[in-house]
Amino acid sequence: MSSPPHGSGQAAPNRARQYVEAVGQATFEAGRTLHRAVSLFGGLCYLLADAVRWTVRGTFLPKVKLGRPAVVAQMVRVGVRAIPIIVLVQLFIGVILALAIAPTLEMYGQVDTVAIIVAIAVFRELGPLISAILLSGFAGASIAAEIGSMVESEEIKALRAHALNPIHFLVVPRYLATVVMLTGLAVLADVTGVAGGMFTGVVVLGVDPTTYLQLTQDALTNKDFVTGLIKAAVFGLLIAMLACYEGLNVSGGAEGVGRATTQTVVKSIVALIATDCVFTTIFYVYEI
Repeated sequence: MSSPPHGSGQAAPNRARQYVEAVGQATFEAGRTLHRAVSLFGGLCYLLADAVRWTVRGTFLPKVKLGRPAVVAQMVRVGVRAIPIIVLVQLFIGVILALAIAPTLEMYGQVDTVAIIVAIAVFRELGPLISAILLSGFAGASIAAEIGSMVESEEIKALRAHALNPIHFLVVPRYLATVVMLTGLAVLADVTGVAGGMFTGVVVLGVDPTTYLQLTQDALTNKDFVTGLIKAAVFGLLIAMLACYEGLNVSGGAEGVGRATTQTVVKSIVALIATDCVFTTIFYVYEI
């Protein structure tokens, strides 16, 4: 009678233990991720509520100044300086979109309808979304790094020591400027994207300029324009809140500032795409 191979009795318990450990580790990591997500959401909600409260107080209470010069300065920094990159990228987006769909339209003899597709895609989706993604890297990272450096150099503690609220003096001007300027940049992006598509349609595809403009005008409605602006405003709020939140929670010196800057860009892009998905689903279900 043959005996079992040496060590075979221990192999099964070892594999079972490894399996249990792997499941436990995965569960633990999932719990940590969920905890971080809930903490981030709660912190953002608290920060937004505090910022809105100071905005309302600054608007209606004479003793509380809103800091309009600071808001204007942030608008120039966040929005005006981002105009060249927004225009350049959106122009390329319009050109690429028109070239990408042209072969399919040519198969059905509907090349002129490239104007309709480009206009609706840019006004509803690509204009506000691409502008927001660019602004998250252009302005969001800068805001997080600036506020994070102030935290590390104890300037935030100095503000509190002088009875000055950091949310009032740092967060409010930045989130107001980001919301307003991203809404304006979305309009500029819409026009530039359509111009890029028109350039391709007229020069490359041979579409008559008058026909292209007429089809664009007929395809667009007020809801296309308004839904894009609503998205842009919400996107701007997300970018500003995430940047300020990450900046205010910096720890670990210069390395922490760099980590906060990276986290701001990554989380902003994920939040923007997820929010855009939610908006698009709502607009589709309710036929907005």
